[in-house]
Amino acid sequence: MQAGGLLGKNEFGGTLEVTTSIREDDGKTQVTVEMTAEEVKEHIDRAFKSFSKTRIPGFRAGKAPRQVLVQNFGGHDVVYEQITSDMINDVAPVAVDQQDILFVSDPEFEDSGMVADGESFTFTLFGELKPDIELLSYEPVEIKLPSEEVTEEDLNGQLEALREYYYNFETVDRGAKEGDYTMIAIDVTLDGNTIDALSNENRLVEVGGGAIPAQVSEQIVGMKADDSKEFDFTDDEDEEYAGKTLHAKLTVKEVREQQKPELNDEFATKVGFESFDELKKSLKEEIEKQKKDQLPRLKESRCVRELAKRIDGQVPTAYVNFTRENILRDFFNSLQEQGLTFDQFLASNGITSDDFKKDLDNQAQEEAEQSLALDALFRERGMEITEEDINKEFEAVADPEGTRKSWEEAGRMSIIREAIRRQQATEWLVENAVVTIDDGSDEGEAEEDKE
Repeated sequence: MQAGGLLGKNEFGGTLEVTTSIREDDGKTQVTVEMTAEEVKEHIDRAFKSFSKTRIPGFRAGKAPRQVLVQNFGGHDVVYEQITSDMINDVAPVAVDQQDILFVSDPEFEDSGMVADGESFTFTLFGELKPDIELLSYEPVEIKLPSEEVTEEDLNGQLEALREYYYNFETVDRGAKEGDYTMIAIDVTLDGNTIDALSNENRLVEVGGGAIPAQVSEQIVGMKADDSKEFDFTDDEDEEYAGKTLHAKLTVKEVREQQKPELNDEFATKVGFESFDELKKSLKEEIEKQKKDQLPRLKESRCVRELAKRIDGQVPTAYVNFTRENILRDFFNSLQEQGLTFDQFLASNGITSDDFKKDLDNQAQEEAEQSLALDALFRERGMEITEEDINKEFEAVADPEGTRKSWEEAGRMSIIREAIRRQQATEWLVENAVVTIDDGSDEGEAEEDKE
């Protein structure tokens, strides 16, 4: 964008005279909209048509003269100020959309006076735009991907998961160790008063599993059946008892070891197959199907993430905040559709509001970086959006032409164009990526994919 330059009029098929420039005083982007007298007249006529639907004593519905309507609705200035406000609110989104720009916060409007019969009208708005960033490199990205073939490691991982699912417990006569399950009786007190939430006569807990405070779990290690002990501990993970010294009386009633089944024909029969070979064959086919479905998405995700690492500098905070607000809006709309409250969502996912905020901040930062990186690649590679590209976005709906018209009238076409830009940039990334097979030694990729 050039300072003070004309970006173009009616670039996407609109009828408004729109210019965009950079303000000298604050560097914000200014959009100036010039409306002809005819266009203003259309809005005034539409407003009075709406006013006329109100029944005025002495006149049939829709037949009251304008001067009567003006008097009835508060006088000339009140009526025409309302018409001006409504017109600007209708026209501004379309004008901004025609210029294919995106404000990252609500724009400000300069005082433009009010419309008048038979006269043209010009109004101006300004604000901070979605930023343009540069990348350190625009060359194809290099990524690692799992093999398309089913490896022994893949198969063994699935078999081990089955073993862990069909485990049994066996009581053992030895000291408890990490991973064992113990039946305990525990009484926890604070200043001599029992804490019911931490006390239980018969509780099965995994040693080191996190279900009980870590200092209690550490005390269980080495204890056998019928062993007892008393000790003090702290539980800083619980806000209610953080910094307080708690006292515990603990007895181990039983130590149980998790026993995983042997991988043989007997186990295969137990899980519904005639033989162990048949089980392995079925698992292999399932893994192949999963890879076929997942690898394209994984490749795309890793390509875009790698591209975002090339951003030169920092993503402006205003755009990260804008992205966060969009994520939150979509999130709460989704909750509303599901009939869930925010507290119910937190409880069902086992997270706190602080966990949610941290995840939201990370997601907003990542999405902002990836969006700007893809935009930069689109510009650098000289990609373009055609009418055919836009029409394809509406092909799936029942009324493509009508739907597109409604989007244009609402000033929402920038959403479509942004999606097309990202799609084209992503397709180029995926097609040109330099891919090597991941042998599993790079745990960083796997951790990022989980996030």
